[in-house]
Amino acid sequence: MSEQRRIVLTGVSRGLGRAMAREFAARGHVVAGCARNERRVEELARELGGPHQFAALDVTDDAAVARWAAEVIERMGPPDLLINNAALINRNAPLWEVPAEEFDRVIDVNLKGVANTIRHFLPAMIRAGRGVVVNFSSGWGRSTSPEVAPYCATKWGIEGLTQALAQELPRGLAAVPLNPGIIHTEMLESCFGAAAASYPDPATWARTAVPFLLGLGPRDNGRPLTVG
Repeated sequence: MSEQRRIVLTGVSRGLGRAMAREFAARGHVVAGCARNERRVEELARELGGPHQFAALDVTDDAAVARWAAEVIERMGPPDLLINNAALINRNAPLWEVPAEEFDRVIDVNLKGVANTIRHFLPAMIRAGRGVVVNFSSGWGRSTSPEVAPYCATKWGIEGLTQALAQELPRGLAAVPLNPGIIHTEMLESCFGAAAASYPDPATWARTAVPFLLGLGPRDNGRPLTVG
């Protein structure tokens, strides 16, 4: 097995986040994860056991993220990989029909939530002189489609935020905007309907994605990458 890594991962209650947590753990790495759904978080914690650690929290709550980051860093040290996966998508609709509350929630989770985790985990990574921040983007962070304008706006924002962050990092660290590809998740079903089933499921995707993520390093700083 390769050297054990410390992984911090948001959005572990379902989809890609849950699949990645399982795959990292199966490969002998230590995972600290979070999600809003307390029941699903507790289920994953029971399934994977120690030394992994999971917390139910909302990444849009900066104070909660700060407390969680302090606990994780105290228990396992700074992460080698900080993966910002948690995200929401709006229900398919023209932009002018997306309610303000729904628009705000997509922005808050997909952009502010990413900034919150970076704010509270990255300083420890900088002090350690190593680590990779991976912010999940999307094909819709590099192209657009109708009826998902809020989501597109956030993922284009992730691309810019991450590339600017990459310019700020000291030597030895990296920030990468990553397009995971098209995977059959609940989020994809909300956009594609039944057609989503023609794409790979999260567990299949994770078997390729996790080795890819583990292979990222300083040479990848600022590069917009795609799994597969």
